[in-house]
Amino acid sequence: PNPFNPVTNIEFQLPELTDVRLTIYNVMGHEVNTLINESTEPGTYRITWNGLNKDGAQVSTGVYFYRLETDGFVDTKKMVFIK
Repeated sequence: PNPFNPVTNIEFQLPELTDVRLTIYNVMGHEVNTLINESTEPGTYRITWNGLNKDGAQVSTGVYFYRLETDGFVDTKKMVFIK
């Protein structure tokens, strides 16, 4: 999802039941929003981020990162939000 406006979909697959945490960070490394933080069944998922922070305010134009963490797996990808 690079660049995106006004929403982006983050897709991932899980081969087994696992705890999943999907978090958005700004370039300073500050947490912007957590989109999912729960035990999740195997399958394919599409999580939508609408560009809002955890307080419900629209984020500013810029570079953001999403970090997907499961048991034994971590991946971080860059996104560019354009208003």
